[in-house]
Amino acid sequence: MKNAAETLSTPLPLAADRSRKPHFSVRTFREYFMQGVFLLSACISILCVAVICFYMFAKGCPAIAKIGVFEFLTGTDWFPTNTVASYGIFPMIVGSIYVTAGAIIIGVPTGLLTAVFLSKFCPKKLYKIVLPAVNLLAGIPSIVYGFFGLVVVVPIVRSLFGGNGNSIITASFILGIMILPTVIGMSESSLNAVPKEYYEGSLALGATHERSVMRVVFPAAKSGICAAIVLAVGRAVGETMAVVMIAGNQARLPDSLTDGVRTLTANIVLEMGYASGLHYDALLGTGVVLFVFILLLNVLLSVITRKSH
Repeated sequence: MKNAAETLSTPLPLAADRSRKPHFSVRTFREYFMQGVFLLSACISILCVAVICFYMFAKGCPAIAKIGVFEFLTGTDWFPTNTVASYGIFPMIVGSIYVTAGAIIIGVPTGLLTAVFLSKFCPKKLYKIVLPAVNLLAGIPSIVYGFFGLVVVVPIVRSLFGGNGNSIITASFILGIMILPTVIGMSESSLNAVPKEYYEGSLALGATHERSVMRVVFPAAKSGICAAIVLAVGRAVGETMAVVMIAGNQARLPDSLTDGVRTLTANIVLEMGYASGLHYDALLGTGVVLFVFILLLNVLLSVITRKSH
């Protein structure tokens, strides 16, 4: 009993243990090193975005202020090389909206239905064929899409709808194809992420397979589907080379879907090579407008994601 009491009364060497330095191994060094690499990569990404934002706004905003915000955004005349220059980008804004809206009408329903088919209806053997084909669409360069539109789609549109074929319809169709991989890939991942209990519970209540998928699984994946649509819109708005080749590049307000248009991105690409002075700064101002539009899309995506959680 005495030995037990002495043992219990003996203080534990906590102070000595706390003062002992932690063991620094090679594994610990690797962990801290990789943390530093990841942190440096994140800082470089943030710095790149900050530099681009600073340059765009520093060069574009003074030009917009000099031209006039109202005149720049709502002006319908773009004649930068005239004696009395005009810098109105409203036709380009309308052209971008028309082409993007057409791409959404064509690409989003097709992409969503394809994603539902791949996720819930596609046989395994066919899945192995369709999925690589969809992924291949994402890897095709935009200039190839533009060449395909110029050689194949433009003559078809010309024969069916009239005009010269370089029109809103052609650009919308090609952009609709180009956004398919984004819509299909993200939507399918969202559908697959829905817990199986939702689907099984619907079947247990007497719903059919099709009704369970469209009424239960599809609404449950709406946050990811909305994110896919927003990213697809950003892809359509920012596309340049294919649109330059098939949209007609006419800086005027279109009267019909068979008229040619010029988008914001096409306006920058077509004239940046020879622009100077205020003309050059006005093109950077066009980039600022495009940047703000993409930023608003990203904010919308963040809001949708937060609401879903």
